[in-house]
Amino acid sequence: MQNYLEKFYPIFVGPSIRITCIAALCLFVMALAGCVKDRPVEETGAIREEIAGEEQPEPQKPAGPSPRALASLKLTDQGRRHIETGEADRAIRVLEQAISLNPGNGQNYYYLSEAWLMKSFPAKARQFNRLAESHLTGDRDWEKLVTRQAERITKLEEKIKKSR
Repeated sequence: MQNYLEKFYPIFVGPSIRITCIAALCLFVMALAGCVKDRPVEETGAIREEIAGEEQPEPQKPAGPSPRALASLKLTDQGRRHIETGEADRAIRVLEQAISLNPGNGQNYYYLSEAWLMKSFPAKARQFNRLAESHLTGDRDWEKLVTRQAERITKLEEKIKKSR
C-alpha cells in the first residue's frame, strides 16, 4: 500500500505530509471564519437581555463631584485664606494648582486675580478677571464681585499710568 501511495500520491509520504495537513487545516479555519457573522453591539445586548429574562441595569455614575474637583475646592479655600492673610505669592501657587485640577471653577480665577491685584500687577489681574467673568456668568453674586474687581483693576492701571 505504501508503494502505491508513493507512486501515485507522493505528497502523502514523508515531511511534505505535515505541510499538506497544515495547509488543509488553514483552509478549513479560513472557511469557518467566513461563516461567522459579526453582530452589532446593540443586538448582542438585546440577546443577553432575552437570555437573562430581564433588563440589565445600567452602571450608575458616582454621585457628587469628582475627587479632582473636591481637591480643587479645598485648594480654592486655602488660596482664599492666603489672600485674606495677605500672602499673595502663596495664594497664587495654591490657586494655580486648583486651576490645574479643575479649570472650570471660575472662583479660582477670581481669587487669582485678587492675588495679582495685591501684588500690583494689573495686566495679570485683568487676564484672570476676564477668565472669572467667562466662567461665572449666570451667578449674579459672583458677577457683581467680578465687575467690582474689574473696576479696581482699572483704577490700579490708571494709578500706575499717572505715576510714570
